Amino acid sequence: MTFPTSMPSLKGFRFPREIISYAVWAYHRFALSAADVEDLLAERCVVVSREGIRLWVNRFGLQFAACIRRDRPRPPDKRHMDEVVIPINGVKH
Repeated sequence: MTFPTSMPSLKGFRFPREIISYAVWAYHRFALSAADVEDLLAERCVVVSREGIRLWVNRFGLQFAACIRRDRPRPPDKRHMDEVVIPINGVKH
């Protein structure tokens, strides 16, 4: 899991940095809804409301999305195409 290194201070938040980071990362990385992230955290015995997740995503989401886009592999510059010859009515195309 890649978390942003320049995340704002989380002083005053009820949950530790790891939980907030995981929730925002999962929301953006897998295109989940706040309800899905709430369920993921509930499976790990962390009770968070959807509103709390939405607030975290709004506050820290741009940083996580930028990190995910930065770390995603780029498409190659060259594309190789195979030649195909098809005979239609005896004429090769």
